[in-house]
Amino acid sequence: MAAWVGMRATATPSQVDAVARAIRSTPIIDHHAHPLLKPDALAKHPLLALTTEATGDAIDSATTTLPHLRAVRQLASVLRCSYTWEAVVAAIEERRLDGPDDWTADCLAGIETILIDDGLDHEDDANPYPWHDDYTRSRCKRIVRIEKVAADIIRRLGKACDDSAQTGDVFDDAFAIWTQEFDSYIVTALDDPDVVAFKSVVCYRTGLDVTDKPPEASEAKARADFKELIANFALLDFEKLQTKSLNDLVVHRTAKLIRDSPSRHKKPIQFHTGLGDNDLELPKSSPAQLQGFIRLYPTVPIVLLHAGYPFTRETGYLASVYENVYADIGEVFPCVSQDGQERILREILELCPWSKILWSTDGHWFPETYLLAVMQMREVFETVLCDYVRKGHLGWRAAVDLVRDVLFKNAKKLYHLDLEFSELEEEPGPAQGSYLSDAELLQSFLKDQPAPDFVRICWNDFTALQRMRMVPFRKFTTLLNEGKPTDIGITAAVLGLLQNDTMIPSVSATGEYRLHPDFSSLRKGPVDGHVSMAGEFRAPSGARVPLCPRSLLQRAVEYGAENGLSFLIGFEIEFLLVERAADTRHDVPGAAPRYATLTTDGHAWSVSRYFAHPKIAALLRDMVAALDGMGIYAEQLHAESATGQFELILPPYPPVEAADTLLHARDVMSALATAAGFKLTLHPKPFAHACGTASHMHMSISSSGGDKPETYNPFYAGILKHLRAILAFTYANPASYERSSDGTWSGGRWVTWGTQNREAALRRIEGSHWEVKVVDGLANPYLAVSAVLFAGVRGFVEREAMVWGDCEMDPAKLTGNDRKELGVTEMLPGSVEEGLVALKEDGVLEEMMGRELVERYVAVKEAEVTFLGKMEAEERRQWLMERY
Repeated sequence: MAAWVGMRATATPSQVDAVARAIRSTPIIDHHAHPLLKPDALAKHPLLALTTEATGDAIDSATTTLPHLRAVRQLASVLRCSYTWEAVVAAIEERRLDGPDDWTADCLAGIETILIDDGLDHEDDANPYPWHDDYTRSRCKRIVRIEKVAADIIRRLGKACDDSAQTGDVFDDAFAIWTQEFDSYIVTALDDPDVVAFKSVVCYRTGLDVTDKPPEASEAKARADFKELIANFALLDFEKLQTKSLNDLVVHRTAKLIRDSPSRHKKPIQFHTGLGDNDLELPKSSPAQLQGFIRLYPTVPIVLLHAGYPFTRETGYLASVYENVYADIGEVFPCVSQDGQERILREILELCPWSKILWSTDGHWFPETYLLAVMQMREVFETVLCDYVRKGHLGWRAAVDLVRDVLFKNAKKLYHLDLEFSELEEEPGPAQGSYLSDAELLQSFLKDQPAPDFVRICWNDFTALQRMRMVPFRKFTTLLNEGKPTDIGITAAVLGLLQNDTMIPSVSATGEYRLHPDFSSLRKGPVDGHVSMAGEFRAPSGARVPLCPRSLLQRAVEYGAENGLSFLIGFEIEFLLVERAADTRHDVPGAAPRYATLTTDGHAWSVSRYFAHPKIAALLRDMVAALDGMGIYAEQLHAESATGQFELILPPYPPVEAADTLLHARDVMSALATAAGFKLTLHPKPFAHACGTASHMHMSISSSGGDKPETYNPFYAGILKHLRAILAFTYANPASYERSSDGTWSGGRWVTWGTQNREAALRRIEGSHWEVKVVDGLANPYLAVSAVLFAGVRGFVEREAMVWGDCEMDPAKLTGNDRKELGVTEMLPGSVEEGLVALKEDGVLEEMMGRELVERYVAVKEAEVTFLGKMEAEERRQWLMERY
């Protein structure tokens, strides 16, 4: 028995998935929100208010906040537009024109009912609360804003007093009329089945430090202040009640009427707390200021809105120690960053019973506010609650109960709603934060196919060697089913190794990374019985490792998205098939070469005779078929110039997927070539007399406006500006420079570009579709693409001028004056050493790639150059062909 003390049961993936499904499928009672605008009023209010409480000139700064940038990404993904605020606004306006009802319905998907505070300013611009019934599963209800009721009565009485004799009796009568009419309105609302709660914004008016004395004790002060207000009404531009004694009186009278109402079911008062616009005084917005008032009315339900942010723990404390207090965690979605939202949810759950927690959108004016709130809530709930379940802090059934209580059942009970809980018939799609667990991704991937024998988790190191760890499928699925991590511990020296596994001097065999499989990259192969995934290195804490090439490319893509750019990348795989020599004593000095040129009939670019060779034709067919069976659909296949050289063209993908696909396709093709008795090599110049082998990269800007010169010119100008340093990543091996020459269609040796010019380092094809020719198969594609993207996006951000003219011929054949006129003034590095110097001198690219990564990369490459330099030319050629 003692052995079990302190141990916690670990949740299985299916149990964690059950929690995630509950988060996705639970309908929401949105217990605090505001009406949507009428179509003709939309233009009167700034759409920037989606993620901020700022107003006036301050709202413009919202574009540089984390909540805004996150909202842009999420809205752009839903609207399928470019990742810029301008593109999002244009797409929203288009949806408003094309199908406003459908768009509103999409934004409010998953909401059971809305409890609507219709007391905002500009009420004539907004739709009445019953109008929203068309977009929810159940009828919407009303929340009465008490300060607005009080102010409306004062406004009417003030005007009436202006037109009558100004005597003390008139003012005294006005106070009596005001309190009587206010009380009458509240009593009527208490009896109205469509009114489910009351709302106070005293936080905005005079602060939450409401007096803790009964209203009778301070009525004399309130009467005197009211008399002064009415006496000077004509001189005032009265809009809102800003007198403390009167605001406190309004709150107390409402609470007293609720307390004394005969109904057993008391209607709550909601209080705005914390987060708000600059009308409020932040110190007086803490819910802790209400503690005395709470004690005075122990039978009146009190809801503290908006998590009291930034006073979240105070909110949770009050809800935990007072039976009549409830904690709302709305509005922080989407007005706070994702990390902040996760922290808020964790802080509320530190102390507060979840039976006292409610969730709301605080949606207002724009349907997109509802969309973002729900979308982000589901995402954050999954992150936090599934983490609790995995760690054993919360049982999975309890977590499901928590979700249903917070999103539905607590509000149903508190507001006495006649609603039945039933899960959403269709789980929300990607717009509402859909989630597929790793187990679901694997299950979906393996549907209708036999289980594999092994799972590969792959990475590409700084020498561009493709490495992997392999786990038996039985073991891998056992880990998943038991809820155990599927990441693998790898020595931290992994990104400091040469091709022969020698560590560079600056690294040691101490420390460990975790290799995390990315289940979204699952592919069959590269051989029968295997499935493969790309892996990313992370610290034991789960944080990204700055040295991880794949994580770097993720960051480069994010940098582009933050600046409104997205991309498609397509690689050409040039490869050479060679024959294996009979004598395989390749490690013996003076032994015959291990690889030899194919003995076939004459070879030339795009000739057809090779495809009549039965063995080669079958191999090429099998390559295309195997890739096709993996969902990689080759676009072209043809013979290249060197004997046994071919080119297979891959389709375009987003950058990370493009690099993943390139590496996997090479593995597949190499395995098939080996099985057929050939060796496939990517060596840039395997035979001095033959054409070199590249890995040309096609790219285009896929985001909105990408084909406009004002977008792609500065982008490609940025690449040209940093091209000498980029070459350290694209021509990454001494053999790369054996291929680099003028007049060989290799991209030449000059920093320039040209339309359909294959002698230029950048070939412009059409619009934003350009080809980077100075890259080969010995480059780590994650690093190469990262360098290109970082440089290009930086050029776009800084509006880099395209100072290079369109070079229409081989730049090597231009005169010096012609090159000068075209801005062709720099040559590309002629060796790895020169490329590394250019990289170290380019502080901008070094900063974007990360100084730690650049330092490590340079150290690996310098060690590699030293190591390879000790070999004779033929020995080095054979040694590299073995490995690439």
